[in-house]
Amino acid sequence: MSKFTYKEQHAVIVKCSNEDEQRKTFEELKKMGYKDLKLVSV
Repeated sequence: MSKFTYKEQHAVIVKCSNEDEQRKTFEELKKMGYKDLKLVSV
């Protein structure tokens, strides 16, 4: 059996009203210095 190593992570989810707001929010967070950003659409 292989060992699974879990690394705790923390995240913030920002719900945007549309794609344009998502893009603007993403860019603002980048300007603030956040590096590990992900875009998600569901």
